[in-house]
Amino acid sequence: MAHKWVYLFTEGNAQMRDLLGGKGAGVAEMTQAGLPVSQGFTITTEACNAYYASGKAFPDGMWSQAMEALAVVEAQTGKGFGDAANPLLVSVRSGAKFSMPGMMDTVLNLGLNPQTLQGLIAQTGNERFAFDAYRRFIQMFGKIVLDISAEMFEHRMDAMKQRVGAPTDTDLTSDHLQELVRDFKAVVTAETGQPFPDDPLDQLRLAIGAVFSSWMGRRAVAYRENEGIAHDLGTAVNVQTMVFGNMGWDSGTGVAFTRNPLTGERVLYGEYLQNAQGEDVVAGTRTPKPIAQLREDMPEVYAQFQQYAEMLEQHYRDMQDLEFTIERGKLYMLQTRSGKRSAAAAVRIAVEMVAEGIIDKHEAIGRVEPEQIDQLLHPFIDPDTRGTLTSIGRGLNAAPGAAVGRVVFDADRAEAMGRRGEKVILVRPETNPDDVHGLIHAQGVLTARGGATSHAAVVARGLGKPCVAGWEALRIDLEARTFTVDGVTVREGDLLSIDGGTGEVFLGEAPLISPEKLSDDLQELLRWADGAQRLQVWANADYPSDAAKAREFGAQGIGLCRTEHMFFQGDRLPVVRQMILNAAGAVVDEADGRTDGVHYRAFHEALNKLEEVQTEDFAGILRVMHGLPVVIRLLDPPMHEFLPRYEELLVEVTRAQAIGKPNAELEQLLKEVEEMREANPMLGLRGCRLGIRFPHMYQMQVRAIMRAAATVSGEGLVVKPEIMIPLVGHINELRLLKQLLLKEVDKKQQELGTNIIIKFGTMIEVPRAALTADEIAEEAEFFSFGTNDLTQTTFAISRDDAEGKFLLEYVSRGILPKNPFQVLDRKGVGKLMRLAVQAGRDTRPDLEVGVCGEHGGDPESIEYANSLGLNYVSCSPYRVPVARIAAAQAALAQGLARQTV
Repeated sequence: MAHKWVYLFTEGNAQMRDLLGGKGAGVAEMTQAGLPVSQGFTITTEACNAYYASGKAFPDGMWSQAMEALAVVEAQTGKGFGDAANPLLVSVRSGAKFSMPGMMDTVLNLGLNPQTLQGLIAQTGNERFAFDAYRRFIQMFGKIVLDISAEMFEHRMDAMKQRVGAPTDTDLTSDHLQELVRDFKAVVTAETGQPFPDDPLDQLRLAIGAVFSSWMGRRAVAYRENEGIAHDLGTAVNVQTMVFGNMGWDSGTGVAFTRNPLTGERVLYGEYLQNAQGEDVVAGTRTPKPIAQLREDMPEVYAQFQQYAEMLEQHYRDMQDLEFTIERGKLYMLQTRSGKRSAAAAVRIAVEMVAEGIIDKHEAIGRVEPEQIDQLLHPFIDPDTRGTLTSIGRGLNAAPGAAVGRVVFDADRAEAMGRRGEKVILVRPETNPDDVHGLIHAQGVLTARGGATSHAAVVARGLGKPCVAGWEALRIDLEARTFTVDGVTVREGDLLSIDGGTGEVFLGEAPLISPEKLSDDLQELLRWADGAQRLQVWANADYPSDAAKAREFGAQGIGLCRTEHMFFQGDRLPVVRQMILNAAGAVVDEADGRTDGVHYRAFHEALNKLEEVQTEDFAGILRVMHGLPVVIRLLDPPMHEFLPRYEELLVEVTRAQAIGKPNAELEQLLKEVEEMREANPMLGLRGCRLGIRFPHMYQMQVRAIMRAAATVSGEGLVVKPEIMIPLVGHINELRLLKQLLLKEVDKKQQELGTNIIIKFGTMIEVPRAALTADEIAEEAEFFSFGTNDLTQTTFAISRDDAEGKFLLEYVSRGILPKNPFQVLDRKGVGKLMRLAVQAGRDTRPDLEVGVCGEHGGDPESIEYANSLGLNYVSCSPYRVPVARIAAAQAALAQGLARQTV
């Protein structure tokens, strides 16, 4: 039996969306429901894929099936395709599985030629209408099928209106339109070397091929890549009997939503035009009327349309996007599909549909995309003014939200201006921990290098600030304090606006809209999500203010407190540098028994100062998170990150020597920094290796944790501190440090007279730790996957170097399906995680396991974490609501939801 490529509208239904596309399934379902739908047929998405597989040729049997379906439509309508006396005209429209507004192509009025034109005039008694339909057909066919620039036709239309004094298309007479038909045909002949095709079957064949070809057009491909839609789905083609909205002022066409797609309000929302065809509404050649005006112009039609809108929303149990045409007072429904909506509307519609009994709470949770939640938590550029702004380009959208401020090029100045209440945008080639104080006080950050998981992006997301990163076209001159991009120069102090949601950068001040708090609807939806999720959502927080924001957004614990970030606050950095620069000498002094040695005294003086400030920091976080767990990671990064940059110091020393004013202090600092340099610091002296080499640092931090816990516990609050030892690759590293630190805990417990329970665990962030997790679980009471470094060490890719150079190309060329630093690599990194979870729990069945890398806020990665049976994911405070929705959706999708919603 021949493969079925073509389905009449009477043969399809809503469940055939994959095969018939959204439009074809929608019109088939409306046909089955008895709504007024003009007859037609759908050529399947499989035919589109076969068309490409055979080198852009129709698959065997498709054309003959299309001719058979066309004969049925002729019988249904009593008209003939190409019949000069009683012509059938059709539209040829694309219709993919997922809605792609404005991306695909449509041809209307197909079947017209000089003979059928006369038949149409005789049928309607309206010569002007017939010639208007003919000029539209030539114009659309010429643009879409024959690939002639739209401007070639639009220029002639505008010239005609100007010459005859016609304000709009509808003011052109029949004679004017006849002249345009001749002009448009002349354009086709001039541009193609061939006359305009008059055979209706040739027209249909060419139009179907053009719609298939539009599936792989540049704009459609770009849209799918942006929306994450697969390229192999194909598009269906819908051939449908024409109904005409341009037959007079009792006719019209429009688009409407069953609810307001901007706010979610339950009211018909849309536009329509009298005496027009569908492209007039989209093209903006005439100003449409609000759909409410239809109630005044055609009250019976409006009442009927309102009835159909309610019927379709109830049937599909979702807000519908409807297209319709009115021909001489008769309403025809052309399309129904789930409507695109704003983030705020998505939440409101989901919650209200539960109240209305249309959907249940589980379905409401699934109706809102996690990234839509993200949009509701950050300022955004007023969409009504976006088109008036001066865009100077686009980088990577690394952290959501929008910000406006004056350009500054160094962190110190950003901090100083920020403290004075001035709004600034920090612009850097890239950022590092030295810049954190500037990031804290800036409105947002813009970098030339780095990607979505670069230092700038990670810190910005944690702070809830927008970041545009990896803008390689950016040329920054730090000495001149300017940057240049595509011939535009921006100076320090100039106003700049950045959109971290899109990556776009604008000159001047963009109007921003700031959400004041979580809406009541969103809070209700999140409560339902918490009732469904199995996986808890914790937060990464380095300061009490972060912890407070995390708790406000519903975090159930702190999964990562990066203690090194605390060292950049206020005047702490000089003390940290004192500790680092004297650490090695202190070890020698101590080994020789010289507790009065210069290095020993300086080292411990710095430790004592840092213990005081860390105690205060930890107490603040534990106080905010009372009753909830707080995982505190001991010092992790390479020590060079706290020191002046070697290259910058070398320039200063060399410059001083060159002008005859050598600086002995700077030269000594340069020598010390040079001695600490490592060829590959991220794989060098950091993490647990640092604790083993300089145990006093970790002991100081544990003492600070114990003191803070005792203080907060003494206030009557419940504290649950957990200590994470980072970068463990061998059980002996963890065993040695745990034994050392447990002694410090016991000693402090006795000294303080407390009995606070402290958990010790480790971060699994190198492959060996994952592979030997059974051994490591002998000492670790919890695992936390540091997926940032685990991804780096598994791929042997430096994320900061790769994202700005080759990683994005890997993704665009299909070498990697997605950026593994944004979406967890399941086959490699994920497999290591699965092995670690299984092996760890074989040794310790009650092992608590979480994720604290950037993937903890990514919905796809959360879904995988849920499937592994992890206890929690931890993400930046501003990603907590996103993760709550994603965790609930993962549980529902995997049939693991708790039945408490």
